[in-house]
Amino acid sequence: MIEVLAKLGRGPVFLAGEVLECVITFTNPLSASSTSASSEMLAWASAQIHCQFHASENRVVLPPSDGSKHDVQAENETVFVPNRGERGQCILSTPPKILFCDLRLDPGESKSYSYSETLPIDGPPSFRGQSVKYVYKLTIGCQRVNSPIKLLRVPFRVLVLHGLKDYQFPQDEAVAPSNPFLEEEEGLKKDSRLADLATELLMVATSRRSLHLYNISNTRGKVGSFCIFKTVYKIGEDVIGTFNFSEGDIPCLQFSVSLQTEESIQEEFQRRRGQPVSFSTHARHQEACLHTAQSSFSLPIPLSSTPGFTTNIVSLKWRLHFEFVTSGESAGTCLVRGSQSEAITWTGVEQVEVDTFSWDLPIKVLPTNPILASYVSQFSSTNSITI
Repeated sequence: MIEVLAKLGRGPVFLAGEVLECVITFTNPLSASSTSASSEMLAWASAQIHCQFHASENRVVLPPSDGSKHDVQAENETVFVPNRGERGQCILSTPPKILFCDLRLDPGESKSYSYSETLPIDGPPSFRGQSVKYVYKLTIGCQRVNSPIKLLRVPFRVLVLHGLKDYQFPQDEAVAPSNPFLEEEEGLKKDSRLADLATELLMVATSRRSLHLYNISNTRGKVGSFCIFKTVYKIGEDVIGTFNFSEGDIPCLQFSVSLQTEESIQEEFQRRRGQPVSFSTHARHQEACLHTAQSSFSLPIPLSSTPGFTTNIVSLKWRLHFEFVTSGESAGTCLVRGSQSEAITWTGVEQVEVDTFSWDLPIKVLPTNPILASYVSQFSSTNSITI
């Protein structure tokens, strides 16, 4: 029996273009109850990253797959196919890397191997929607002699920041002599620069503040105004806005604000032409506001949510969805005098004629620092299997 343990060094969330590093340890455990411990042999082990695409057949017409040869190989259990047994299509994969050949482990012995790979910068982000899913996994395959291949899958999350792909890092003025022992160090330096650049781009894009003022009105007149200071956010930030109903001619009885994503399938991949868009609500604020001059809300953008993106199949956009309930009468008719005694009690009327209307405000949501997103990730940094 051999235990295989895979550990992601920095956490299970990465930016596209970063280097994923994983330490894979193979152990022949020494059991106290075992009386005849023996050495174990593995023929080989290999690792590869792939992105699996899933789609709802009721909503999406799947594009033709170019991986038919993999389906034939998948029937042979001695061929390393990372996505064997998984539903959907493998739309992206890195070249497989061999970790070792002919490994012998004595009882109680362990050996560790380091795997590193640059995540494709032009791939889709990790996403679990109502119609489409993009799932990334690192798969480690290993095999005993004359035995089927065993697979250890390590799921992780990928965030995509548009603009990194086209950025060219400046060349250093002093070019060091070529040294193969410095290759890994230079790779880590470039990866660090990529993370620093992403942090800088995100800070510049989300720190800009300017007053955005919108008048809220229906067919009968002005209800109030809405103020928001920015429309570009990172996941993990709060969307904050304020209302001013004191300037309105029409009394507002109640309002609600929902933070939503809009998942739409590109027209050529829709199962039915003109099929409705899918909406998901991530946070909601509702408030009764009759006789309220000003009000505000704060809606957190979950760190586990997916920033906006577009692929050839699906697009994801963010918005604030507002719903207002206004009175069909003046504000004074919404209260009635309860009694004629010295103590006057004002109560609400039992029935009020109301009007309702809604409004959508598009916003832009970007990724955040992947280390921060790792704290709330559903994935574990450590995965294991016994073969």
